Amino acid sequence: MIGIIADDITGANDIGIMYAKSGWQSDVYPYPFFQNKMGTFPPDVLIVDTNSRLDLYEHAYDKVFESTKTLQSLGCKQFFNKTCSVFRGNIGAEFDAMLDALGSEFAVVVLGFPKNGRTTKHGKHYVHGKKLADSEFRHDPVHPMLQSDLIEILQAQTNRKVALVDHEIVEQGSDRLKEEINQKRSQCQYLIVDVKDQSSLQVIAEAIKEEQIICGASGIAEELAIVMKKGQNDTRSVSIPPLDKGVLCAAGSLMPQTFNQVEEMKRRGLPVFEMNSPFLFSLQREAHLEDLISKLVSLLNAGKDALVHSSNTSDVVKETKELGASLGFSNTEVSKIVSQSLAFVVDETLKRTTVNRLLLAGGETSASVCSRLGIEGLTVWKEIEPGLPSCISLNDPTRMLVLKSGSFGSTDFFAKAIDHLKEN
Repeated sequence: MIGIIADDITGANDIGIMYAKSGWQSDVYPYPFFQNKMGTFPPDVLIVDTNSRLDLYEHAYDKVFESTKTLQSLGCKQFFNKTCSVFRGNIGAEFDAMLDALGSEFAVVVLGFPKNGRTTKHGKHYVHGKKLADSEFRHDPVHPMLQSDLIEILQAQTNRKVALVDHEIVEQGSDRLKEEINQKRSQCQYLIVDVKDQSSLQVIAEAIKEEQIICGASGIAEELAIVMKKGQNDTRSVSIPPLDKGVLCAAGSLMPQTFNQVEEMKRRGLPVFEMNSPFLFSLQREAHLEDLISKLVSLLNAGKDALVHSSNTSDVVKETKELGASLGFSNTEVSKIVSQSLAFVVDETLKRTTVNRLLLAGGETSASVCSRLGIEGLTVWKEIEPGLPSCISLNDPTRMLVLKSGSFGSTDFFAKAIDHLKEN
């Protein structure tokens, strides 16, 4: 069994589908994970979502350390620390926690995910051809990425030595790369490997398939699942309930990809409602949320699809932060209040309908909704776009969900996901 720890739920599903589409049974469970949740059929790939990206450094470390120990006690032999594909979050704390828990002093780090526009050259990370510091992630409200050099980013968060393998070595093939990795093993604790394109990942996967610890984004897992050839086990029979009513969509991400996806659904005529974020810090809060819920319930009970999203324009986001700050809330706390309010809207809407298909956009939104709904586990189902699968809840009531990373997906992804949810 492969043990994976992911720092948010969309990332957990993202890496899960990389294995699932090659025949590996991949299940996701929230932190803290208890063995009794696993049932009588252990998966090939067990993923624990620590939901730790917005945590304090020490809390993130403790979650990953404890989860790694649990996975080790269950018999996992290979471990993967799944992070954001642009290194947002508690990267150093979480990597260190996994190494400390396993008593190890070496991990290979692969952050490239070419199918979603993430590449690394000479240690510099790029997003759709732009240096990370020049990309949309520069303006992330919680983790603004102001550097592009992955060694500098990681080294600033750990006392362990960080080194690099350049793509010119990767291009010489897996044997040469493996030789380089073994040479560097005694010289550093974290070895970042350049990823120029998908063929880079194929070479890297062959070279690192026997490594005990791998860290980074999910792109490499797609190739690892192929070269390791350990899938194709008997898979659990999953009962998917028939579609009832419409599909409820909720978007809380502020990334431009999600913004464009919401705008596309407006153009297509889908009923779209804005949860006005400044209202969450005023006396209008309860009335505003109830109005949203009533409108969504009416449409969904009539068999129509509907989308609710938090305010996503820069001026309103700025106003929300300022209101929150005036009440003593940090940016992280404001973000959590918004996502939890959106989760409340989703939960109350589901209580008044029989909807069992959900599309959620944004890691914090997805985590808040799943927590509020009491989802104890998910099995990763089918891929819609690279890194964007559907999944099925493992506890009653059974629901099919799509949990979308805010920065992933084509402009028409929402439309594809709604069709997918209706067809399966």
